[in-house]
Amino acid sequence: MARWICLFFALTLLSQQPPPVTQEPPEEDATLVEAKEYTFNPLQAEKEVRTGNFYAKKGNHKAASLRYQEATKWNPGYAEAWLRLGESLEKRKEGKGAKEAYAKYLELAPDAKNAALIKKKL
Repeated sequence: MARWICLFFALTLLSQQPPPVTQEPPEEDATLVEAKEYTFNPLQAEKEVRTGNFYAKKGNHKAASLRYQEATKWNPGYAEAWLRLGESLEKRKEGKGAKEAYAKYLELAPDAKNAALIKKKL
């Protein structure tokens, strides 16, 4: 008799499993996706620069430049992010974007050690 009771409870528990959770596919229309709001967040900017440095060391300058751009959005006054963005865009042969990033870097850090070198690049 005890076996039948255990079997009954086991079957009851198995039949009460929650339905599987299905995820909706990501939105494909970029206009319908909510835009990310950027507020001043120096910690997030620093994290993005570290991640960008990782990608740059791996030779993936496209991913690195995307991370540096994110960092400049989180903290527009972060000079290192602008410098790294300029370097990665220069390696990707995007001269116009690199010049803009270098100009912003020089605006933020005019007394930097490498300011003369950056001015030559402009």
